[in-house]
Amino acid sequence: MSISELIKARTSASSYDPSRQLSEAEINELIELATQAPSAFNLQNWKFIAIRSAEAKASLLPLAFGQQKIVDAAVTFIICGTLEPHATLPAALKPTRDAGIIDEAIYNGWIGAAQNMYGENPTFQRDEAIRSGALAAMTLMLAAQDKGLVSCPMIGFNPAGVAEAFALQATDVPVMMVTVGYPGSSNWPKKPRKQISEVLTFA
Repeated sequence: MSISELIKARTSASSYDPSRQLSEAEINELIELATQAPSAFNLQNWKFIAIRSAEAKASLLPLAFGQQKIVDAAVTFIICGTLEPHATLPAALKPTRDAGIIDEAIYNGWIGAAQNMYGENPTFQRDEAIRSGALAAMTLMLAAQDKGLVSCPMIGFNPAGVAEAFALQATDVPVMMVTVGYPGSSNWPKKPRKQISEVLTFA
């Protein structure tokens, strides 16, 4: 499929085939593709927890209010954005500088700008964490669609409970969960979208 066809074909799935699993290599490839998403300053301020064992699914199920797709999907990704991105930017940006894509002046300038933007602004840090996590989640879902898988973004979960159960750090913000797997037999077709005239304005 072309990227246009993938976007139009993707739908949020609630029905999964519980008999079909994904290998660690397949999960790694999905996340490698998800991390191609953009982020401010190339912060890459995201983390992914792949819930795929029966034990982990059993722990997650009540925290997701008993939604069966947690059990049936091959994997549920807990997608986090991370706070304090100004502290991790020097290391994240170093490969870009070392590859000669940016020079030392730009490297130092971006680090200084990030410090000014995020250093004393916890609200903006959280906003950036959610932006980065959401961009990665959408990229992950399109990657899954390309591989013949289905997916579903989930906001129906207990963030504090998830953070405790899966030992998230204080700087990890659970942005959403995404179930991924092979389709079951009872998924709805693509739901109609609003007309472009309802959502687009030219200025």
